[in-house]
Amino acid sequence: MIDNWPEAMASFSANLRGLRGGAPEVMKAFSGLAQAALAPKALDTKTKELIALAIGVAVRCDDCIAFHVKACIDQGASREEILETLSMAVYMGAGPSVMYASHALSAYEQMARKAENPA
Repeated sequence: MIDNWPEAMASFSANLRGLRGGAPEVMKAFSGLAQAALAPKALDTKTKELIALAIGVAVRCDDCIAFHVKACIDQGASREEILETLSMAVYMGAGPSVMYASHALSAYEQMARKAENPA
């Protein structure tokens, strides 16, 4: 399990920079897909990020959890919204999602503290 989510997020971002440099066309296309998917339409961006977080938990992707927890915080998601999202992930993903939901809650708590006290 990851002990320091903000630090892990920096590492994940560094890894992605290498991929962007090595496969720029693919990563540009992926970025376009993400922007199109996250554009507010029938669902607002916060709701879409909460959905992405639930999927990240259900597919057991710590990197996804980190990025989408951060995005949820940036979109103003509350701890209660995160917990309801994690509850849905557990409902859909069973036991393994329970474990990754605990990762996501830890990530949220650490990143929310950092967002409140940037230093």
